Amino acid sequence: MHEDIGYWHSRGFDFVSGQGPTSLEKLSSLGDVAVVAMIFPATGRGRYDLTLNVLLSQLKYFLSLEREGKVKIVRSAGDLDRSGVKLIIGLEGTDALSDAYDLLWLFNAGLRVIAPTWNYNTKFAASCTSKKDYGLTDQGEELVRLANELGVVIDVSHSSRQTTLDVASISKRPVIATHSNAMALKQHYRNLDDEEIEGIVRTGGVIGVTSIPGTLPSDDVKGIASVANYVGERFGWDHVALGTDFLGLDRYPQGFSDLANVSDLASLLGVHADGVLWGNALRVFRSALPH
Repeated sequence: MHEDIGYWHSRGFDFVSGQGPTSLEKLSSLGDVAVVAMIFPATGRGRYDLTLNVLLSQLKYFLSLEREGKVKIVRSAGDLDRSGVKLIIGLEGTDALSDAYDLLWLFNAGLRVIAPTWNYNTKFAASCTSKKDYGLTDQGEELVRLANELGVVIDVSHSSRQTTLDVASISKRPVIATHSNAMALKQHYRNLDDEEIEGIVRTGGVIGVTSIPGTLPSDDVKGIASVANYVGERFGWDHVALGTDFLGLDRYPQGFSDLANVSDLASLLGVHADGVLWGNALRVFRSALPH
């Protein structure tokens, strides 16, 4: 549910056949696979600039991969049934947008997932690092309404607590956290508390457990499985998915630094593996995307 393919490309790395944690070649070896391919429109390091020019560059990269016949862009629920590697284009943060109606042209260009914030507050919503958690603004509420109308899925990863609760309360479609873990297992500003998880679950959405080392109860693949077990046993296994954050991290947990390691996670998840690795997310996208 979350690979930073756009950001990887912007940094000059090879997504098609490179040696990163994931690549187009590695995904293709799995046969039919769908990935939420994120646009993270950042330049620099430290305090990033998140710009429209970089957003457009990453979006054009995804569209060029489709034009070259290397991937298929998912625009409707029916596209999920197509063969090969399928990309569901997402945007991480609304920093580069002028207003909610930028979503109209982004939708026409193929975008189907949008996160109101990355780690910075925006005119739409407060982020997970906000010192004054104001939740969704009026423009943010309009963004959620428009997304619901179009069939764009709202991603509350990186959102503040109040933003997450606001989105869950007003959204008429499933809400997702593409790459977030559980506050009950590890105190971290990027993790979701039980009330946030409950809010997402009430919408019929899913939480993509992630491999960000600092958000895990233990810095290894067992830590990821622990988060999945916590959410599954407490809130229902239908609401657990996987959002690796591959290509977006500087380091990964022990035993989980490559797409091949997903099979090791599957072994730890046992009978719940199929649901977590693909079934639950597929159900949500079938429901939420345009038909």
